[in-house]
Amino acid sequence: MNEPLRPSSLGEILDRTAQLYRTRFLVFLGISVLPTGVVLALAGLVVLVAAWWNASGAHEVSSAAGYVFVGVFAIAVALVGLPISLAVTALASAAMNHAVSVVYLGDKTTIRDAYKSVWRRGWRYIWLYLLLGLFVGIIPAVVWIALVFLAAGATVLAQKAGLGAFANSVLGASAFLALIPLTVYAIWILLRLSLAFPASVVEQTGAWTAVKRSFALSHGTKGRILLLCLMVAALGWLLSMGITIPLSILLFMIPGMSNQQHAQAAGVALLLIVYGAAYAVQSLIKPIYGIALVLFYYDQRIRKEGFDIELLMQQAGMVPEAPVPALEAKPWLPAVPRPATLVEAESPQTVESQQPIQPTSEATGESQ
Repeated sequence: MNEPLRPSSLGEILDRTAQLYRTRFLVFLGISVLPTGVVLALAGLVVLVAAWWNASGAHEVSSAAGYVFVGVFAIAVALVGLPISLAVTALASAAMNHAVSVVYLGDKTTIRDAYKSVWRRGWRYIWLYLLLGLFVGIIPAVVWIALVFLAAGATVLAQKAGLGAFANSVLGASAFLALIPLTVYAIWILLRLSLAFPASVVEQTGAWTAVKRSFALSHGTKGRILLLCLMVAALGWLLSMGITIPLSILLFMIPGMSNQQHAQAAGVALLLIVYGAAYAVQSLIKPIYGIALVLFYYDQRIRKEGFDIELLMQQAGMVPEAPVPALEAKPWLPAVPRPATLVEAESPQTVESQQPIQPTSEATGESQ
């Protein structure tokens, strides 16, 4: 971009996000399609196996065995596909941040260059993605499960005391009430960690350092990031409904689809439409999040650290280079053997012969 860097409002960040997305649409869409395509392929594989079983294998064995077969296959696909999906998603997030940063600062990039730039540090971004998932999802879930078990134990004790109906109502209310503070915590920590990926990619820092940088940079802008997330989520829901409803209507308008014989095929087709629309919308929406969060990252650095002035100084060559560290003697290194010629040259006789001759007192008196 050729625009000068300066602090921006939420409206300006949204406008610049749309501008960047429009000018590099294929690049950003291509980066976000990869993780979405992996998840879609895994889910589609399970759906196709289930449809094949209903069409072929269900006539030979019982329906219960078919459900067990499809369930075991889905679990196996999840166990194999989940690590792959997490790794691809982390790399795609890092590649998206790299591409947005490069375009934002006025350079050009491609899908291949974006993934190539983050491939060498892939484990760092995978670890960062897992760390974010730990703070945002796993910790609240574990706390909620522990609270539910405690409430269930208290309910059992209350039922033994003769308070059966009251204990059940207390269990349901406590499980619901526990979700409120945990949901608030998950949203709060998500907003505080939303700038971790831009910090790690742009500054080339480790996962834990990026988390601390995100905590520092997100201070004062969590409300704007929350509004951005709500607006993009609403846009995604509208796009999903706009794709799913017309396609579903067209599906049921096909002659013969309302018959009992084709009801199962229509249900599978409708499921594929819903999932396909959801993943297509996710591919379109993900770049908006990525672009906007990188812009928020730079905006916070401009506000808090004067990044715009630092960049201008770098472009003008006014930033001093780092001093070269002086070489220090290492006492643990072995002594280097010296040549014999140097030893003879530094003998006392040679040193005395090389010393200048000082005038004696007699010579001084004669000259006087």
